[in-house]
Amino acid sequence: MSDDDCVLPKSDVQAEACPIVQIIDRVAGKWSVSILVAAIRKPVRYTELERSIPGISRRMLTLTLRNLERDGLLERTVYPTVPPKVEYSATPSARELYGHLTGLLEWAERHRPDIIEARKAYDEQALAA
Repeated sequence: MSDDDCVLPKSDVQAEACPIVQIIDRVAGKWSVSILVAAIRKPVRYTELERSIPGISRRMLTLTLRNLERDGLLERTVYPTVPPKVEYSATPSARELYGHLTGLLEWAERHRPDIIEARKAYDEQALAA
């Protein structure tokens, strides 16, 4: 969802929810969660992230890091060395968010069998139709 999507005429509820939806999209994204979890544990370097997150491209890693920094969830520290050393660490907001993400992960694990069964029943019903 782009910022332009929020300027279109909408109901009051939609207009109020738009920034919230953007934030949820950002922090719950596949790459964002992996990066935040890594940065919660300890300050992490770009190459560490690149190696530890399967399937992420350099472009997507760079874009996601910039967006998380822009949103105040990561802090980027550049050390004056040759070559420059750059680390990303979680901000207090990210640490608070981590608690909520952990709760969501626990919920997903607890309800995984129910969801798998519901999907199976839905797919069987759709095939029969």
